Amino acid sequence: MKSLVFAVMLIFTAWSQGLAGEADVLEVKCVKTGESSFQIWVTVQHDDEGWEHYADKWDVLDMEGNLLDTRVLLHPHSAEPFTRSIPQVEIPAEIKKIRVRAHDSVHGYGGKEMIVKVPWK
Repeated sequence: MKSLVFAVMLIFTAWSQGLAGEADVLEVKCVKTGESSFQIWVTVQHDDEGWEHYADKWDVLDMEGNLLDTRVLLHPHSAEPFTRSIPQVEIPAEIKKIRVRAHDSVHGYGGKEMIVKVPWK
């Protein structure tokens, strides 16, 4: 009987840790602020469950997967979705599109990503 109770507790723990699901990128706004710098605003959806399971960062990548910048999120967010920015991302002139992905503290990457054109003009 103890092993059955233990197995049920393990299943419940694994299930409850995954309730919030993965972090999804809902919107990306890229605004040119200098010759090759851009402010990038990202809206993320994740049902944060507190310090044990929350959206903890999002990344800006080129289309080959090279990391251009990361916005670290230092705490859980009670209001969903939420929008944050990186004020100055340097993007080389040959990059025409960027990919943005979100990360959470339990699942890592895997939620909805977005690809946007870099507004060079």
